[in-house]
Amino acid sequence: MALQKGDFIIIDYVAKVKETGEIFDTTNEEVAKKEHLYKEGDIYEPKLVVIGEGWVLKALDESLATMEIGKPTSAEIPPSKAFGDRDAEKVRRVPLRQLLAKEITPSIGLRIEYGGKMATVRAIGAGRVLLDFNPPLAGKTLVYEVTIQKKLETAEERVAAIIHRRVPAVEQAKFEFTIKPKTVSVEMPEEAFYLEGIQVAKRGIVMDVQKFFPQTTSVKFTETFKVEPKAETEKKP
Repeated sequence: MALQKGDFIIIDYVAKVKETGEIFDTTNEEVAKKEHLYKEGDIYEPKLVVIGEGWVLKALDESLATMEIGKPTSAEIPPSKAFGDRDAEKVRRVPLRQLLAKEITPSIGLRIEYGGKMATVRAIGAGRVLLDFNPPLAGKTLVYEVTIQKKLETAEERVAAIIHRRVPAVEQAKFEFTIKPKTVSVEMPEEAFYLEGIQVAKRGIVMDVQKFFPQTTSVKFTETFKVEPKAETEKKP
């Protein structure tokens, strides 16, 4: 069955620059480590995408509906549909002393904030630094090698994936929830109680549930704290 807008799918991908073969993004942890992209604390795993919601690059989003589940597929995206063409006017030289005064020690390839905008250091010399304010992937053709692992069919699968998308640091199976006609109730596992940003994550879950399950009028979160029984003290004779 063909995929369409609104379908919940789980994808794996490796994204590279066509001209150089440089890999710049992936859901695969082994690939991330091999390509020196790995960041401690980041989660590398198949990704939930709802087709048409803009959760991935628009051109890639549009191509997902043409792919087959389980079949590796390449999607080539030209600069005009990716990060645009390079603009020579967005490259400028600035005095090195200005960066040093901001406690920035520039090095080739370093991403820095300057004048409220992000820039890449392209060259250093003669007391001046060449800053490139173009997006790092501007002017490049991108290739996404994608495998759609599965399509989520049931409400239970979709709610579980929505929760995991917002709280990826906790195993999906540790969340228990029930779905009733107008209410979704979520039992929070203890590992999630003190996660940084957990309240924002809960709000995100509520927004997603309301969007994709419009009949829902409330989302309830329950946190159950286990109380350890006190050891009985020995009675003195």
